[in-house]
Amino acid sequence: MNKLQHTKLMERRQFLKMASMGALGAAALAACSSGDADLDEAAADDSLPELEWDLATSWPPILDTIFGGAERFADRVAALSSGKFMVTAQPGGEVVPALEILQNVETDSIDFGHTASYYYTGLDPATAFGTALPFGLTARQQNAWLYEGGGLDMLQDFYADKFNAIQFPAGNTGVQMGGWFNKEIKSTADLEGLVMRIPGLGSQVMSKLGVTVQVLPGGEIFQALQTGAIDATEWVGPYDDTTMGFHEVTQFYYHPGWWEPGPSLEVMIPLPKWNALPEIYQEIIKTAAYEANSTMMALYDVRNPIALQDEIIDNPDITILPFPDDVMAASEEASFEIFDESAATSADFASIFEEWKKFRTGIQAWHGLAEASYLEYVGRA
Repeated sequence: MNKLQHTKLMERRQFLKMASMGALGAAALAACSSGDADLDEAAADDSLPELEWDLATSWPPILDTIFGGAERFADRVAALSSGKFMVTAQPGGEVVPALEILQNVETDSIDFGHTASYYYTGLDPATAFGTALPFGLTARQQNAWLYEGGGLDMLQDFYADKFNAIQFPAGNTGVQMGGWFNKEIKSTADLEGLVMRIPGLGSQVMSKLGVTVQVLPGGEIFQALQTGAIDATEWVGPYDDTTMGFHEVTQFYYHPGWWEPGPSLEVMIPLPKWNALPEIYQEIIKTAAYEANSTMMALYDVRNPIALQDEIIDNPDITILPFPDDVMAASEEASFEIFDESAATSADFASIFEEWKKFRTGIQAWHGLAEASYLEYVGRA
């Protein structure tokens, strides 16, 4: 932490302490309240340690919804602990390389991190479940599986055994777009030889379809597109994509992002650090992560429609297209081939996948009946 960051951290702590003592007390206490009287009373315990942790992230600050989610998490930890547990969200690359969060959590080299677990499928394909599987779960379905369907319990057992870590969902972008391309994709033949930035198991699917895959952190994508180092990229959706400027250097915007129908982001913590925390701080982290997970999705649902209309639909230089049916069919077939291959190489993937697949079958049948028919009707308006 540099001198300026330390100064800001101390100012935030001093404000929280003074606010609880003076005229701002009532408002501050309301803002800092978790809604759980026992939690609030425990957080006010003077015997609790004062901690200052850095939250390493995978995100550039320009992404004010994703990086903003990490900041919201950090602010809520501070508020709920009455300023005793101070967290500073750090941009990708400031603490450790943006795509090496989990490796550094595993070695207990950082305090904790905010990242997307599917960046680490090279370490074990089972990490993909923490973010998204191709043709998998929407954001609502992902939350149901994680929080009430047993998914988070399975993943935490996996992370503890494999990486000596614990993680919590702390953000979701909702179903993503299929990305930006510098040429029209009329069939699977047009994918052959394409150079595309795409991570996770989706990258393996694209490889099967003839795409040359690159995995780049967010801060490097625009220049790669602009210089022609890559021909295409996926990222998130209209708000983030236009913030990054992708619409300025490509023409075709495809949908849907079948590889990320509802991707979660995660807060990852080394188990030794987690186990050493007072129980109240553990509960505060859980609460802050839950809030970050809920509010990020809500914020995207506010921002994406505006950016879609103002920056993309109204832009005559951009063409929005669905992926052709043969591309979708080939991608789905390749996805399930990769699931089989992953299950053959990772016992953890195999065991989690069986439970995930059962949940997916049931929830997609239900949502395919009620949700889909409703959205299909209102979408014609």
